[in-house]
Amino acid sequence: MLINPDNVSTMTFDWGSIKWFVTPSLVPGASSTLGEVIVNPGQGHARHNHPDAEEILYVISGEAGQMVDDAEPFPIREGDTVHIPRGVFHSTHNTTWRPLRLIVTYTPGGEEKALEGAPDYHLHEPGQVPHWHQP
Repeated sequence: MLINPDNVSTMTFDWGSIKWFVTPSLVPGASSTLGEVIVNPGQGHARHNHPDAEEILYVISGEAGQMVDDAEPFPIREGDTVHIPRGVFHSTHNTTWRPLRLIVTYTPGGEEKALEGAPDYHLHEPGQVPHWHQP
C-alpha cells in the first residue's frame, strides 16, 4: 500500500505538526504507528508519556534538546535515533531557528489518538495547508 503525504490529514498544535502515515485506524491490519513530526523553531511539546507503547524518534533534519526519563536533556540532530521505553516520560524542544523534522513510531500503534485531546489540537483535511501562529 502506497501512502502519499498529500493524501493524509495534518494535526497541528502550537508547537508544530504531525502527519500519521500508518496507524491501526488508517491502515487495515497495521499494528504500529509511523508518522512525520515537525517541531517549529523555538517550540517543543510538554513532558508526557505513553503508558502502553514504546516510541522511537529518528531525526530527519534539525537539532533539539531531548529529555528522556526526567534526565538532563541531551542534544539530538540529523541521523540520530532515540528509543523511549513504554511509560517513560519525555519531551523534545527545538532550540534553533530551523524546523526539526522527525520520523516517529509507536509500538503497538494507537497512541496517536491521545493527541486529539490536546487543547491546541487542530485537524486539517488532506490537501489543506495549515498556518501557524506563535502562541
